[in-house]
Amino acid sequence: MTHSPMAGVWEELGGDPALLHRVSTVVRPGALEARLPVRELARACVGVCALAGAELGARRAGLAEVPRVRVDDGAVATAFVSERHLLIDGRAPVTFAPLSRFWRTADGWVRTHANYPHHRARLLGALGLADDATVEDVAGLLAERSASEVEETVNGAGGLAVALRTAVEWAAHEQGIRVAGRPLVERERVDSVRARVLAPLDGDPLLPASGVRVLDLTRVIAGPVATRTLALLGADVLRVDAPQLPEHSDAHADTGFGKRSATLDLAADRRVLEDLLAAADVVVTGYRPGSLDRFGLSPEALAERRPGLVVAQLSAWGAYGPWGERRGFDSLVQVATGIAAIEGSPERPGALPAQALDHGTGYLLAAAVLRALIEQGDEGGTRLVRAALARTAAWLVNGLNGLNGLNGLVHDEGAAGSGSAADSGSAAGSGSAVDSGSAADARSAAGSRSAAGSGSAVGSSSAADSGDEPGRWLAERDSGIGRLRYALPPVSFAGGPADWARPPGPWGTDPARWAGQA
Repeated sequence: MTHSPMAGVWEELGGDPALLHRVSTVVRPGALEARLPVRELARACVGVCALAGAELGARRAGLAEVPRVRVDDGAVATAFVSERHLLIDGRAPVTFAPLSRFWRTADGWVRTHANYPHHRARLLGALGLADDATVEDVAGLLAERSASEVEETVNGAGGLAVALRTAVEWAAHEQGIRVAGRPLVERERVDSVRARVLAPLDGDPLLPASGVRVLDLTRVIAGPVATRTLALLGADVLRVDAPQLPEHSDAHADTGFGKRSATLDLAADRRVLEDLLAAADVVVTGYRPGSLDRFGLSPEALAERRPGLVVAQLSAWGAYGPWGERRGFDSLVQVATGIAAIEGSPERPGALPAQALDHGTGYLLAAAVLRALIEQGDEGGTRLVRAALARTAAWLVNGLNGLNGLNGLVHDEGAAGSGSAADSGSAAGSGSAVDSGSAADARSAAGSRSAAGSGSAVGSSSAADSGDEPGRWLAERDSGIGRLRYALPPVSFAGGPADWARPPGPWGTDPARWAGQA
């Protein structure tokens, strides 16, 4: 296991390599099939998160050994498509709006994202179309324009559109170069201030983050997955949204487990915000870099205002370079970084079998927060951790190599499966590009997708089934928003929690204060 992707990420997070023997893996060759090593990425991200939780739990509970961690590919694969397994009173959620899809342009392909009403309005406004424009209207217009023109026009208007690029093209792009030069997870100790000492733990299950207050300023998938995981491990997670920007109810139902949800006008309710920050241990931000700065919520400002915090920042493209302040989503990052071309082709783009950049980066960020809490216990200090979907994409495209910088590595797009880093053997299959505006759009845009890279890694066991039967990793419960069927958490260690302590409630209905405060 010492040469596995999981081991590399664990060491990058500052973890003790000697603890890696506490991790065992159940390999399911059919899980998350793709040309790129998606299964291995998912396994590594979840594994380091679980190990960090187990280590923190052992420290706080005074255990002689770190609890054993079990990473089951089936549970991981189910969680990485949790939004597809979710049912609310028997109803499946809508994950992509009609204008969130691939479009043929005069010289290639472009992908747009218009799930939120304000993003849809900006897209149509940039294209000079009326609010009631149809898919056919947009398709006809884009077919006459170049992909790069559409990208620049829509982004210039605050919308979201990305031209399809190959991995080689992205590697030569200025933003791709900047991203490639960064570590997978950026970690920084800002000062040597004494941090709050976490109280000893007892009780069953072992909840490593019990008593940790997490202010959740994230949206969509990646950030909420990180904070949902911290909530699983016992943290008091309060998600705060602007009242004028409601989250999609289905997205909230998927990622709201374990949390409370409040609305707050950051400009008008500054006193409430200050009170929340004064008692917070961790702040996680997932908005476009720079968009929260005017509220004093940049990572640097938070570190200065609240010494002793752990500040975690998530972004699509990285908080640097020419695209540092651009909006972005998993589906768009796949298109820009060459993933869509690899999983399909430059002529017919495809997609990963899951929004793996979102989910994987979410677990990486949670792991980095947990490791930061451990390091604070040893050394104190305000801690900053950063992760970006584009950096996770670069890691995937380059075969899970180049954790501390890619050093010129570029995926060979002609070698399907060449990026498989942890497994051996082969597994063939086909499927649609599931990360598209609709199933029909995915099939027409991507065609079939082959997959390579399966088998057993060192320190793992192999399961006979393919991982395509997720029932054992699903659960049902009642909630304030209806009867839910949902994916169980894949983060698992001996004595730890098997499920969240509470289901999601209605979005934005909790008070904007910490649990136990009047």
